[in-house]
Amino acid sequence: MDFALTPEHELIREMAYKFGQQEVVPGIQERDREAKSDRQMLDKMGQAGLLGVSIPAKYGGSGTDYIALGIVCEELERADTSARVVMSVHSGLHSLTLLQWGTEEQKNRWLPGLASGDKVGAFGLTEPNAGSDAISLSTTARKDGDSYVINGEKTWISLADYADQFLVITKLAGGGDKPTFCAFIVDRNTPGFHSKPLKGKLGVRAGNTGQIFFDEMRVEKDRLLGAEGDGFKVAMSALDHGRYTVASGAVGIITACLDACNKYARERKVQGEEIGRKQLVQQMIANMVAGRDIGRLLYYQVGWMKNVGMRHTREVSMAKWQNCSNAFKSANDAVEIHGAYGFCDEFPVERYFRNSRGAMIYEGTHEIHTIVQAEYELGYRQDKPLSKTLPAWEG
Repeated sequence: MDFALTPEHELIREMAYKFGQQEVVPGIQERDREAKSDRQMLDKMGQAGLLGVSIPAKYGGSGTDYIALGIVCEELERADTSARVVMSVHSGLHSLTLLQWGTEEQKNRWLPGLASGDKVGAFGLTEPNAGSDAISLSTTARKDGDSYVINGEKTWISLADYADQFLVITKLAGGGDKPTFCAFIVDRNTPGFHSKPLKGKLGVRAGNTGQIFFDEMRVEKDRLLGAEGDGFKVAMSALDHGRYTVASGAVGIITACLDACNKYARERKVQGEEIGRKQLVQQMIANMVAGRDIGRLLYYQVGWMKNVGMRHTREVSMAKWQNCSNAFKSANDAVEIHGAYGFCDEFPVERYFRNSRGAMIYEGTHEIHTIVQAEYELGYRQDKPLSKTLPAWEG
């Protein structure tokens, strides 16, 4: 069993690290203070080739494996969560799900633009009254001849004001007592679509989040992803991809906490001694190291499973659950190590603390993943084969 990264992985890590430090970190304190997102950042990510990571070369992507996607997410979140969110939404939830469920015509139609960054994709599942209880969503698609008419709204949608297209999960109107779910790729310029931003977030303030609305929005049947009735499976597949990016990104927050704490603990002195010599400070730093190293192994495992075409719902749930919990603990300890300075945004650890809290909610709450792991262990939950699987890496 070989846990070593390939030379290509190391080059990708270096590239993603440099991008984060050179393009994301400068000005992030001001953008976070002002809750101002940077639309140009998406263009820069596209130009750098980041948005095409793990998309096969025949569709315009880099052709790199799925572990590479995790590495990019880790290094981007090391700079700021808002940058990793772009990868989660555009690459994980949208592009990889299209790669998994799309027809050849749909993949050739949409993936090249997504891989280049000419088009930005997003995902619409959560509604005001349907979060963890996704089966209770109320957005509907009504069949009308050779098209569908969509009505409803989605909330907590990352890139709501920036995305060109959305993967939207709906119920089929008139589907009977047992709901029939559908998934559509919809364009923001379609009549009946509009969005508005959400304000006042605790964290990820430099990222765009909003609501999207559908008012008698007509889409043609060629925008249906999968078949009628596949919508819930499509959504759960998308969450597997999204959880992978969140789990790997969480390791980036832990690494960022270590970057900040290592520097501060060597510079800050109490009674003439570096606080890094204090055993309780060392204990907190040691826990961060454990979270980082274990977290990498968890997401490397999921990346490998993606590479060979294995279903990984249980494993990615574990990685997301544990890595996000450890990221929050690490950020909390980082604030503690910085003392009063950790309570203001002069140092970045207070931003890490706020950002890490959100990851314990989106892509499945801490409580949901706890239940998922217990149900797998008890035999209450079992994975059924999917009609469409993510293509194994062809490298």
